[in-house]
Amino acid sequence: SSGINAEWPLRPGTLMDDPDLSGPVLFCLGFGSLLLLSGKIHFGAIYGVALIGAASMYTLLNLMSVNGVSASITVSVLGYCMLPMCALAAISALLSLKGLFGVILSILTVSWAAFASSKLFVSVLAMYDQQPLVAYPCALMYGIFAVLTVF
Repeated sequence: SSGINAEWPLRPGTLMDDPDLSGPVLFCLGFGSLLLLSGKIHFGAIYGVALIGAASMYTLLNLMSVNGVSASITVSVLGYCMLPMCALAAISALLSLKGLFGVILSILTVSWAAFASSKLFVSVLAMYDQQPLVAYPCALMYGIFAVLTVF
């Protein structure tokens, strides 16, 4: 349920009321396992990027908002929004993403993940006019995951 609420942020959800870390860890493990099917061993890079990205987003969101956000909500939102990246990794296990198709699919996937996570952050922190400012660092983090997937 939390994964669906994270990926369809236009409808009201309860992800912010009950942040858990089991889903994000599961999505990160699934992402690494799907990359392993492609012959790419990036578990350390995945957890390193996720840790640094979550800490950076936590700092950035607390500097930008009046209310502030907890670290568990930050990790939960960023982790649940990894679902499109898992789908990209699953496609990369079946098809090569090194051509134009891969570039377009990666851009769409990163955009979807960044939009979903920024929409959730903006809604909980009441920063409605600042969604592009929140989406940009989210897109950078998910872009790193896309680069790990394609190459």
